[in-house]
Amino acid sequence: MPKTKPFDNFANEYDNWFVQNKYAFQSELNAIKKVLPVHGKGVEIGVGSGIFAEPLGITEGIEPSRPMRDKAKQRNIEVVDAVAENLPYSDKSKDFALMITTICFVDDIYKSFKEVNRVLKNAGNLIIGFVDKNSPVGKIYLEHKDESIFYKEATFYGTEELYEILINTGFEIVNTYQTVFGEIDKINKVQDVLTGYGKGSFVVIQARKNLT
Repeated sequence: MPKTKPFDNFANEYDNWFVQNKYAFQSELNAIKKVLPVHGKGVEIGVGSGIFAEPLGITEGIEPSRPMRDKAKQRNIEVVDAVAENLPYSDKSKDFALMITTICFVDDIYKSFKEVNRVLKNAGNLIIGFVDKNSPVGKIYLEHKDESIFYKEATFYGTEELYEILINTGFEIVNTYQTVFGEIDKINKVQDVLTGYGKGSFVVIQARKNLT
């Protein structure tokens, strides 16, 4: 079963977080833009309310939570009720796919990545944005997981862990970027986006469908 309950019940609270933490949010958007293809047909898997898709110019996605789908539709996003493990797209039909703060809520990450691989065209890109469990913010989220309305049922991953899963599901790692340094509620300006991982709490991985 998809982990939609917190998003069904707290859709407004979800969006409000990004409004309240606008500098962290903009920093995350800037990190994603570093690897977001300028051209091609893309889809966001776990589009949520469309809070990321809209400013990134993504017009299509899947989302299992009805309240979140309703919000995404208000942002003029074409959204389908589906899960990452069973994508409603034909083989080799997309140039790129985004999974932004989605991987911690999927039931089967291997199956999800294999499904993305299936729908991507040859050399298509999967872009993953996530909170690294080994980062300062990731460690706080893990420590207070049971108290969080959104992360209680989440599974967190580290960057190297994701590298391994991506390689095992038919991808090669192209780029990695990081941002969100320090405590989120103390960020008072848009932060830099640096290459690599290990310091920033929000990490973006660009992985390419492996043709071998």
